[in-house]
Amino acid sequence: MDWHTLSVERRGPLALVSLNRPEKLNAVNFQMFQELDKLIKQLGRDSSLRAVVLKGAGGSFSSGLDVKSVMASPWQAVRLLFKGLPGNANLAQRVSLGWQRLPVPVIAVLEGRCYGAGMQIALGADFRLAAPDAELSIMEAKWGLVPDMAGLVALRQILPKDKAMELTMTAECLPAAKAAELGLVTRVEAEPLAAALALAERLCERSPDALAAIKLSTNRSWSASLRSLLSRESRYQIRLLLGANAKIAAKRQLKDADAPYRPRQRFW
Repeated sequence: MDWHTLSVERRGPLALVSLNRPEKLNAVNFQMFQELDKLIKQLGRDSSLRAVVLKGAGGSFSSGLDVKSVMASPWQAVRLLFKGLPGNANLAQRVSLGWQRLPVPVIAVLEGRCYGAGMQIALGADFRLAAPDAELSIMEAKWGLVPDMAGLVALRQILPKDKAMELTMTAECLPAAKAAELGLVTRVEAEPLAAALALAERLCERSPDALAAIKLSTNRSWSASLRSLLSRESRYQIRLLLGANAKIAAKRQLKDADAPYRPRQRFW
């Protein structure tokens, strides 16, 4: 597929995805929303995919929503927010939530600005590695709006409620070190892209079935009841034990390093 606002590079089992509007500091326009949504669905169907690294082109992750572009057409705003049922995710929410739903680890590389819509997209990643000079802000309150791209799904898992409310209400711009201190980013790296690729390589050494089960079980059980958590752990473990990749992982641990993993199982 031809991408106009994204750059997608496949490196073996790794997908390197770049928000690619550097002349606009990767501000998110309607076309980028559409392309991110399509890409996430495409990646989710690829059982050979093992990890995703998500970055911004030109030295910034994203300066946020391209307000002028999106508001130029009222129908674009309607299409972003429309949903068939109140509990479903709309297009704006899927570009954040979709990364959490992918059955592979997603690593965001945060450089330069990571504001508003860009921050919401980054919150969908499993890991956020930030450059020392990166700046992060949940910026919607400056526009008199509520953050509405499902970033709260991750935010409520990584921050106490009062800290999350303070950041969303004040729209404070945080330097990378402060963001790491709060837990908003996983860690600060002098070379975050190199660190992300190294982490992806390490993750690709593990069973893709195990990583899918760990990610999906953690996300679905984080705020679930104890009974639901215990039930999901047992179901996923049985499926792993019955699958080929658990046996291959055991062989690899016994120094048979050349044993390749099979394509990932599907987990629900």
